[in-house]
Amino acid sequence: MTGPRLGFFTRLLEEASAADRYRFALEQIDQAERSGFASAWIAQHHFGEDEGGLPSPFVLLAAAAERTSRIALATGVVTLPIDDPLRVAEDAAVLDQLSGGRVQLGLATGGTPSSFAAFGRESDRRREIFAEHLEVLLDALGGRGIRGTDSRIYPAAGDLDQRIWQATFSVDGGRRAGERGDGLLLSRTQPRPADAPDAPLHDLQLPIIEAYRDALPEGAPVRVLASRTALVVDPENRTRALELADGGLRRLAQSMFGIDTDGLGIDELARITDTHVGTVDEVAASLAADLTLAAVSDVSFQVHSIAATHELTLRSLQLLADEVAPRLGFATGPEAAADLHHAHRALVTASSEGLS
Repeated sequence: MTGPRLGFFTRLLEEASAADRYRFALEQIDQAERSGFASAWIAQHHFGEDEGGLPSPFVLLAAAAERTSRIALATGVVTLPIDDPLRVAEDAAVLDQLSGGRVQLGLATGGTPSSFAAFGRESDRRREIFAEHLEVLLDALGGRGIRGTDSRIYPAAGDLDQRIWQATFSVDGGRRAGERGDGLLLSRTQPRPADAPDAPLHDLQLPIIEAYRDALPEGAPVRVLASRTALVVDPENRTRALELADGGLRRLAQSMFGIDTDGLGIDELARITDTHVGTVDEVAASLAADLTLAAVSDVSFQVHSIAATHELTLRSLQLLADEVAPRLGFATGPEAAADLHHAHRALVTASSEGLS
């Protein structure tokens, strides 16, 4: 593998019915596999269509498993403090059987705070609950008795407990993921500190990656994914793409950073929100300036917060894989998918293999 493996990510936010959103997502995952993406990540959100359109990621990924054969099927992320960890383990294990071992299990403490109450959880206890639920999840995936009983999940989860990724915004979170040997998920919406509102994304994420690497057990593989927003279009669609980007990026800048966006042009909005939009040349150039991407094993691309049409999203996937990825050294194709399939396995030294 040369550079990071290329991945696709969706929050299922098209202006469409739920049924069409799910159909679009499946078609996009299918296109991603045909274009050589190594992974497809889908978000989980509850209660409403504005944050994200899918409360049940394992259901949709099971449908994706039936129409694909190679691409990794990944949660980005399951909000573990809300969900029953035993059910997460069972659903993930069934999906892993259906997909031939292609599951990557992304987890997080967070999510929309208002969602917690309906599940009988307290948002301000989410880290404590996450730790409790993670212990149950690991027991279930590891084939151990659950909550002090002799009950063990069926089907057995194999090595799925080694394919966990943890999402975080913090150095401490990166360290915790590293200590367990889990993968690390980094968001495109990394909060900026009050004293550095214009800090480049890599200034904030490279220290998280360093803490993660330092905490990894000896021999544990480095698995770090950076999520980014990119919409790549043919030149004749550039003006339309920028028009579709304006409203969503303006709202994102206001909500994330409290910025008054009156008078700001699309170029400044894209810079503030770390959005890569335009032609192949433009997107390749802006991504090349993101120093985080040289330090990760995987990078996943979504179109959100751009209100891209389904057709533009499909074309963007093609252009990312066929034209942007080769310029930046991103790994694509069957080899990249196979590499991710085995990426969780501990590194084997030459001496342990009997080699000199």
